[in-house]
Amino acid sequence: MNLALIGYGKMGKMIETIALERKHHVVLRLTSKDKWDSVALRHSKTDVAIEFTHPGSAYDNILQCFDANVPVVVGTTGWYQHFDDIQNKCLQKNGSLLYATNFSIGVNLFFKINELVAQLMNKYNSYDVQMLEVHHTQKKDAPSGTAISIAEQIIKQYPNKKNWNLNLHKNDLYIDVHRAGDEKGFHSVCYQSDVDAIEITHHAYSRKGFALGAVLAAEFLKDKKGIFTMKDVLNL
Repeated sequence: MNLALIGYGKMGKMIETIALERKHHVVLRLTSKDKWDSVALRHSKTDVAIEFTHPGSAYDNILQCFDANVPVVVGTTGWYQHFDDIQNKCLQKNGSLLYATNFSIGVNLFFKINELVAQLMNKYNSYDVQMLEVHHTQKKDAPSGTAISIAEQIIKQYPNKKNWNLNLHKNDLYIDVHRAGDEKGFHSVCYQSDVDAIEITHHAYSRKGFALGAVLAAEFLKDKKGIFTMKDVLNL
């Protein structure tokens, strides 16, 4: 499979390593300094593009992929205010989009566990729920897209939690966010009462898990049309 890497930082280079190990070819490597458009992407004979850039760039990058008729896997977060527009354009152009707040297999299993735990815990008013999220200092968005996904799952099960919040507020789900060193990703959900606490945690040790998931997503998306997530890739 021919892959285009839109974004060639630490994550893009790790994706390249995994892709080559899995016998794929990287035909295009694009950084923020490169000027490119749908014509260049089409001429590269790319089967699937993998986009890991910045929130401000993702929207335009996705549209260029649609214009080139190239399926795109999007790992950038922080652009979801444009999701309805992207969804409409994908359908209008008969495009292919697979997006995720996190491509790690472990995190997506954690999402499933989080849903089940929230369904159990919402029956017990003596427990309040809070979250902790830690990432490296270069991460642009806070909270992380992964943390928002976790929070939204919990809020669906808790009628008294109206929104997530970075500040303590009685009716909101509190997310305690920290940026530290080169932390790859730490997410924790804690249910605490006066007598005990129940906690579920995911801790990423390297970017390799994210990179493998992105390549698996690209393998899944090739030759498909429509909008997909990692639930489809992992059959969750």
